[in-house]
Amino acid sequence: MLEVLEHNLHRGLSSCVPAPGSKEVGKQASRVQQLPRKCSHMMSGKCIAALFLVLGSCLGSGSCGKVLVWPADNSHWLNVKSILEELADRGHEVTVLLSSSFLGIDPTRPSPFNFEVIPVPFTKEDVASLMEDFLHMWLYEMPNFSYWETTSRMCNLVSRLLSMNKATCDSVVWNEELMKMLREAAFDILLADPLVLGGELVAEKLGVPFVYTFRFSMGNTVERLCGGLPAPPSYVPASMGSLTDRMSFMERMKNMFFYALQDVLFHQVFCREWNQYYSDVLGRPTTLCETMGKAEMWLIRTYWDFEFPRPFLPNFEFVGGLHCKPAKPLPEEMEEFVQSSGEHGIVVFSLGSMIYNLTEEKSNMVALALSQIPQKVLWRYKGKKPETLGPNTRIYDWIPQNDLLGHPKTKAFITHGGTNGIYEAIYHGIPMVGIPIFADQPDNIAHMKAKGMAVELDFNTMQTQDLIDALDMVINNSSYKENAVRLSEIHHDQPIKPLDRAVFWIEFVMRHKGAKHLRPAAHELTWYQYHCLDVLAFLLICAAAAVFIAVRCCLFCCKKCGRIVKKKKTE
Repeated sequence: MLEVLEHNLHRGLSSCVPAPGSKEVGKQASRVQQLPRKCSHMMSGKCIAALFLVLGSCLGSGSCGKVLVWPADNSHWLNVKSILEELADRGHEVTVLLSSSFLGIDPTRPSPFNFEVIPVPFTKEDVASLMEDFLHMWLYEMPNFSYWETTSRMCNLVSRLLSMNKATCDSVVWNEELMKMLREAAFDILLADPLVLGGELVAEKLGVPFVYTFRFSMGNTVERLCGGLPAPPSYVPASMGSLTDRMSFMERMKNMFFYALQDVLFHQVFCREWNQYYSDVLGRPTTLCETMGKAEMWLIRTYWDFEFPRPFLPNFEFVGGLHCKPAKPLPEEMEEFVQSSGEHGIVVFSLGSMIYNLTEEKSNMVALALSQIPQKVLWRYKGKKPETLGPNTRIYDWIPQNDLLGHPKTKAFITHGGTNGIYEAIYHGIPMVGIPIFADQPDNIAHMKAKGMAVELDFNTMQTQDLIDALDMVINNSSYKENAVRLSEIHHDQPIKPLDRAVFWIEFVMRHKGAKHLRPAAHELTWYQYHCLDVLAFLLICAAAAVFIAVRCCLFCCKKCGRIVKKKKTE
C-alpha cells in the first residue's frame, strides 16, 4: 500500500477517488482504518504521510471506480496490461473476464487484478493448436496454394476461431448467475478489444459505457463502418494492403477494390451470423455494427510517428507505444556478451512470441547469414540449435527485448513486424530489418519502410545473402539510423505520454458516464444519407425537372412562333 501511495504522490495523482456517498468511499475508508494497525509498531512520518495521502485522495475529484475487462490474447494482452496496471496504481478496481483457455495469463499467480475465470468447452491446447495450424499454413503452405485454396483454408481456420469466440460469449451472456454478479458489482466502464467479439455485448447487457483499445481491424472495416471513421481511399491505405498514402493509379484501384471486398465480407459473411446472435442476447433487433458503434472512445495503438496523415474523429485517440519504457540494466551474463561486441555492436533478433520455431532448412539459412556479420547477435529462438550457428550468435528462450533495444551498443533489430516490437524500436531509435509473416505485420513494415527506418525481406524467398545485405544496409547506411532517431524524437515529443493519455480518456468516460458529446452524428445516418446520395438524387431530379421545363417551354415558344409566322404568311 505504501509503495503505491508513494508512487501516486510522486506522480502527483490526486484524481482517483470515489464520489462522496458512493460504495467506494466505504472501501477506501476501510483501507484507511487498516493503515494504523499495520503501522502501530512504527507510527513513522511515512505512515502519517501515507494516511493523509489516502484521506486526500478519497476526498478529491471522485474518479476511482470499477473497471471490467474483456481482453484478447497474446500481444494484445501486453498492451492492455500496461493500461490496467496504471489504473490499478491509481486506485481503480480492475476485474478481468478471463476464458479458461486464455494463453497469456496464469490467474493463480499474484496480480493487481481480479480474475473472473470463465469455463469454456475447449482447452488451452485447442487454442494453441489452432494458432499453430494458422501459422504453419501462413508460413509454409500459402506460397504453394492457389488463391481459392488459400481462401478456403483461411475461412476454415477463421470459422474455428469464431466458434471458440462464440462459445466464450455463451459462457458469459447466458450465465445468469455470472451476469447477476457482474450487475451487482456496478462496474463503471468496460475495456474491450474488438479482436475478440463479445465485450461490447456484455457492456450493453450491463448498461455500462465501454472503450475499445486495439491496433486496427482488417480493411479498417470496424473503424469505418461501425465507428464512422472517414477513410478516403484516394490517400488512406486499407490496413493489410501494404500500401502507403502516396498511391499510383493502379494502387488506388487496388485500394478501392480491397475496401469494397472487405466491406462485402464483413457484412455478408462476418456480420450475418453475429447480427442474429446479438439480437437474441439483447432481446431486440440489432446488429453487430450498431452495438460496436456505441463505443465511447477508440484507443488506437499507433501514433503519427507510425501513421500516415489522415482524418480522425474526436472519440478516436492515438496511444501507440504505451507499453514502452526506458531500458533497464541487462542480466550480468548477457551484458558481458553485449560488451564483448566492441565497436561493431549487437543485433537483436526476434520473430515474436508466437513464432518460436522454424524449419531446419530455414533456421540454418538464417544462422549462416548471422555468422557472417561482424556484430554479435542475440536471437530469441526455441527451436533446435542450427548446425550453422556462428560463435557471434547466442540463442535465448526469452530476451529482454525493450532493454536490449535501448542498449547503446544495439545497431539493428530483426523483427517480424509486430506492433509492440516496432514501437520499442521507434522508442529507442533503432533501424529494422523486417521479415513480416502474417496479420498486421506486412502493413507495419510497409509503414516503416516508407518512413525510411526499415528494409523488408520476404520470409519465403529470402536467402542467406539477402539477410546479410539487409543488415549491412540498415547498419552502415546512416539514413536508416537518422530516420529512426527522427521518428523517436517525434514519438517522445508529445504533450502527454501515450499511457497517461489512454488512462485519462478511460477515467474521463468513467467521470462523465460516457463521451456522447464526442460521438459524430454519422451514427444516426443511413449509408445513403452519409454520402449525401439522397441530396444528390434530389438535386439531379430538380436539374432534370428544370431542363425538362426549359425544353418544354422552348418547344412551346417555338411552336407558338411558328404559328404566328405561318399566320402572317397566310395573310
